[in-house]
Amino acid sequence: MKHPIFFLALLISTLSCSDNEGDTPARETSEVPAIYQRFTDNVTLYIEGDYLVVETDDLPNHPSPYFSQSDSRYEAYNGSNNNYNQNPNSIVEQTITLRIPLEPSVATSSQATPLGAMGVSINGVVFYNQYAGPNNQALTNEIDSFDQYLGHPQQQGAYHYHQEPTYLTSTNGSSALLGWLLDGYPVYGPVEDGQRVSNNDLDDFHGHSHATADYPDGTYHYHITDADPYINGSGFYGVPGTVSN
Repeated sequence: MKHPIFFLALLISTLSCSDNEGDTPARETSEVPAIYQRFTDNVTLYIEGDYLVVETDDLPNHPSPYFSQSDSRYEAYNGSNNNYNQNPNSIVEQTITLRIPLEPSVATSSQATPLGAMGVSINGVVFYNQYAGPNNQALTNEIDSFDQYLGHPQQQGAYHYHQEPTYLTSTNGSSALLGWLLDGYPVYGPVEDGQRVSNNDLDDFHGHSHATADYPDGTYHYHITDADPYINGSGFYGVPGTVSN
């Protein structure tokens, strides 16, 4: 005959494992792959099913004239664009959540990138595509509002990069891994094997496939270049995850 304590323990175990209606599902506890540990500490990472979940406050880890002048992170524009024209927006902390496939897959039908966040850099700042607004408006005029690190905030204060995040390439190197797009494929800087990458070196999606130092078995990856479309071309190469804020 089993001791009464056994039945008490069994009851407690059963109750603790029950799936009560209305309970909030627990976050997955799987270990985040080491490749993603490069994100700065303003980013929270966890695994949810087949996705890496990236939660970011979207605040750059470098100065900007788009911070308030009373903010220690404020720095007056000191870049090289003689036509610099600061937009009226200010950087505001965000809550942006991206769900990125852990095992990216090639899309059978490419999806266009959204006007908002299409990916995220390793400092938690999101990437935007090559357009200034709906109807595929070129960045021609908007470029003049980019700060000395080639980012700027939109109307709600979300700071973002359309072009090379020069703070990251100057800090980590022009050939460094800079982040990931929503389809899970990595984004690299404008230099590869000691040579500057041009649009002619890349496919219509602005990438190509081969081994890299971070992916020795090979992977498709995007490259940032200094000419339109800068980060991404004709939509996502892979099947994208989701973004919300």
